[in-house]
Amino acid sequence: MYYNYMAYIAVHHQEKCKRCGVCVEIVDCPGSAKEICLGCGACVLACPNEAMELVESPREKEVTIEVDGMFAQVPEQISVKDALIGLGYQINALPSESPGGIFAPCDVGGCWSCAMEINGIVKPACRTEVKNGMKIRVEPPKEYIPRRIVEGFLGHPVGGVGTPWRVKGDGTSLVEAACFATGCNFRCPQCQNWILTYKGSGDPLTPGKAAEKLTSTRRELGVNRLLISGGECTLNRPWLVQFIKELRVLNPDKDAHFHVDTNGSLLTHDYIDELVDAGMTDIGIDLKALETSTFMLITGLKDRELAEKYKEIAWEAVYYLAHNYSDKVFVGVGIPYNRALNSITEITHIAARICEIDPFIQVTALNYGPAFRSHITRPEDKEMEAVRTILKGTGLKVVLSQTTQGYVGP
Repeated sequence: MYYNYMAYIAVHHQEKCKRCGVCVEIVDCPGSAKEICLGCGACVLACPNEAMELVESPREKEVTIEVDGMFAQVPEQISVKDALIGLGYQINALPSESPGGIFAPCDVGGCWSCAMEINGIVKPACRTEVKNGMKIRVEPPKEYIPRRIVEGFLGHPVGGVGTPWRVKGDGTSLVEAACFATGCNFRCPQCQNWILTYKGSGDPLTPGKAAEKLTSTRRELGVNRLLISGGECTLNRPWLVQFIKELRVLNPDKDAHFHVDTNGSLLTHDYIDELVDAGMTDIGIDLKALETSTFMLITGLKDRELAEKYKEIAWEAVYYLAHNYSDKVFVGVGIPYNRALNSITEITHIAARICEIDPFIQVTALNYGPAFRSHITRPEDKEMEAVRTILKGTGLKVVLSQTTQGYVGP
């Protein structure tokens, strides 16, 4: 097998560093134990001050590894994922792309979508260093139970985009037991959950263990709704489907609701079918934009073709849910708003398109503000209330607006 890939290292720009500790505390650096850099880029993604940069750095030595029975020489001190790229393996941004490709969407080790058998142990390829004599099987064993990092098992006072308005309340009491999956396929500069989004450290949980923890949280809080969000909770499909199934087994009562909040970018028809069959009762989808250029600005994605695919999959997911599962699944849609990111004209067109799909879909205008790498100014409450009025003018029946005082609507 022939290797053809340039290796990298992360360079720390001290003049930009604010000593926040993120690159140590939330990044699962695979080279930290030996004080080397594998060039995986996790710290570059996670640094809120953009003080880390990947630069080309050829390796002087090689190691021999075995991949699916084939031997190859690859540079030392790189990740398994990068070694496989150099050997010609396709790294997919969508699970349905090239057969035999490796789905590795988060690049921080949070989602475990790229997990494979390495020296007899299942590990994420993006966070594992190649070593001489290493044996890699790109597919995990058949008996492998999927895992991913899930944190923050706690009560949520208002829920997410997919929480029906009638149960949101005034924010003074808890309405849902929530957990958050780490890792994301978007790179939103204004990400509010960025510590979870880029966290790769922590013990990965099986679907069963995560379901037990969330069910226990539900019982402690005395609520009926169970929410998983992120990061992006849909990245590891086998994990999420099994998680919902396990939740339903542990919560068989008719009052239990199983809620998924997502960016919708991976929700193909068959994925939605699986989630509904598993027991999902509520879903919230953030439709970031209508125009691809706006979508790229909000998500931080640089690949226009990929951004277009993600955007259209999310829109199609809303249509498919509304026309096939309106009697089984509550659907809520989030629309971000900030004059620095989009315009009243565009979000009005978004609302009009949603209205064409189903005017009774609950739509929430989200007041995007400064977070992570973004220093935009959060819209004033009166501006968000004006946005709600405009969106209702398109014919939508249930419109909420997020303000500093909570949700206003419908």
